[in-house]
Amino acid sequence: MSDVISVQLPDGSAREIPAGATAADLAASIGAGLARDALIAVVDGEELDLNRPLDDGAVVEIVTGPSDRGLHTIRHSTAHVMAQAVLDLYPGTQLAIGPPIEHGFYYDVDLPEGQTLSEDDLERIEARMQEIVAADQPFERHELPAEEAVAFFADDLYKAEIIERVTGGAASGEDAGEVGGGDTISYYANGDMAAEGTFRDMCTGPHVPSTGKLSHFKLQSVAGAYWRGDVSRPMLQRIYGTAWDSKKALKTHLQMLAEAEKRDHRRLAQELDLVSWPDELGPGLAVWHPKGGLIRKLMEDYSRDRHEKGGYEFVVSPHIAKSVLWETSGHLDFYADGMYPPMEMDGATYYPKPMNCPFHVMVYRSNQRSYRELPLRLFELGAVYRYELSGAIHGLMRSRGFTQDDSHIFTTREDIADELASLLDFTLSILRAFGFDDFQAKLSTRPAEKSVGDDELWDTATAGLQAALESHGLDYIVDEGGGAFYGPKIDVDVKDAIGRAWQLSTIQLDFTLPERFGLEYIASDGTRKQPVMIHRALMGSIERFFGVLIEHYAGAFPAWLAPTQVRVLPVAEVHDDYAYKVMARLKSEGFRVDVVQAVEPLGKRVRNGKVEKLPYVLVVGDDDVANDTVGVNQRGEERPERDVTVDEFVARLRSEVDEKR
Repeated sequence: MSDVISVQLPDGSAREIPAGATAADLAASIGAGLARDALIAVVDGEELDLNRPLDDGAVVEIVTGPSDRGLHTIRHSTAHVMAQAVLDLYPGTQLAIGPPIEHGFYYDVDLPEGQTLSEDDLERIEARMQEIVAADQPFERHELPAEEAVAFFADDLYKAEIIERVTGGAASGEDAGEVGGGDTISYYANGDMAAEGTFRDMCTGPHVPSTGKLSHFKLQSVAGAYWRGDVSRPMLQRIYGTAWDSKKALKTHLQMLAEAEKRDHRRLAQELDLVSWPDELGPGLAVWHPKGGLIRKLMEDYSRDRHEKGGYEFVVSPHIAKSVLWETSGHLDFYADGMYPPMEMDGATYYPKPMNCPFHVMVYRSNQRSYRELPLRLFELGAVYRYELSGAIHGLMRSRGFTQDDSHIFTTREDIADELASLLDFTLSILRAFGFDDFQAKLSTRPAEKSVGDDELWDTATAGLQAALESHGLDYIVDEGGGAFYGPKIDVDVKDAIGRAWQLSTIQLDFTLPERFGLEYIASDGTRKQPVMIHRALMGSIERFFGVLIEHYAGAFPAWLAPTQVRVLPVAEVHDDYAYKVMARLKSEGFRVDVVQAVEPLGKRVRNGKVEKLPYVLVVGDDDVANDTVGVNQRGEERPERDVTVDEFVARLRSEVDEKR
């Protein structure tokens, strides 16, 4: 047996290391900096701990903190440290699951009877975590045959249940992430390995080499969570935290969270008198106040205008339909949990609609269609109703009643590529009009298991989506096998002003609804063929898009969307007539203007305008009356402009509004 093995690095180069060497040894042979920063290794595509020996010919990548994999590992390991701290501080606690999530981690815990956690306890848990980090305890991986693991974790009620589900073949993906699968159960231990108090947590890993790699974290909140999301199971306490690879990264993230708190659309919507959520309506249902309603009208008017110019036909559908529609569409088979309960009337069962698509199918099917009519683009601002769990409701972002800017396009196979390219261009141009210009897309392809539609159709549709993304120069990732069973799709994310990504637009091909409803068109050769259907929502929903806009602009809407674009303030009562004259001129130009008379000091009135986030506050005094000018206080500018003619201001505002700047 050779004393040396050869492994391949990501750049294609080979490196010889002693037989039996680990990934940590490989990192050290490359450089001291890499050895210091290494967290885990990816060996032949599998993530492994650094202390796992390498095989001859293996392809090895050393993972460090700033990478996605590195951060995922840091967060996973930090979740373990948090669970260890909780057990130390609250003996008798039962641990459930503790996965990494985007930007952080959580752990579900069941404290001894009579004990609960509050936000005030997080500092104490954090302090214990820092002690564990300072101790630089190594993470050690162990494996047990499944039958031994049952006895080993017998006192850990939730872990024991997970093992039982895994060994019994009923495991969910979440369970598999906890323990893996098959006949072997893995767990990690750290602490004083000779002591009875060693912390052990069932997990597939991998983990960072030791707790000393985990200095940069912050616990954030405590919430309730039912075990397995089942309201009939125990209510656990979920502790959320965030973890990063450096002090700077943690600080940046916490600053972003603080800014996000200032921009919370629920608070701003009420402060700016836009939207409210009265208790009498029930969870997830909002009423729009006049200012919010005006902005919504502007959004919808712009959407309707663009769709009309873009070759769409306007349709309207009812809010309920008989169960037979939802049975045919498949919603009662696949989406029943998200639908409101049925209503029995006139000998039939009705459901509030969770989707608009079956109604648009009915419009298509109402007439015999020719290839000359395709693509047929149907558009509706259609209200839908979905029974979201109360714990998932979040203001306008996730509600039970909302309006989709919904379109369904029926086209031929031959026209798929051209239609998708045009559709993506249309999507991006509308998003840009609302101030978004940083996009990230995800292309979801055919799932490996059951799907409908032939190979050629899937290939054509997927290639069309990919070509559309590339022709627009969009950054995108491919989610292999992540498409729905009925077709591939594109999801478009936008980044807001503080760098958060929001998934807004979806372009989804559908090969099943045309088949379920027997849709046809007469082709150029006289044969009957089945159209391809494209689902498309640009804003996602009017409500959610509005919530994103509030947070993106922090309530300071651009002039074209602001409910009040200009406020005119007379310096004194003697200037009232001129203030109203300026208002009349601006209103004649189509602008939204008001006047606040000099019943309060000017400074206070100017400040009120800033609090209301008005784009422009105009102050008029003696010189302005004499010269037909105004003093312009523009939002975001420190100093006002003096002696601006009314004509000049009108032209400036007209340009800003028309160009949607």
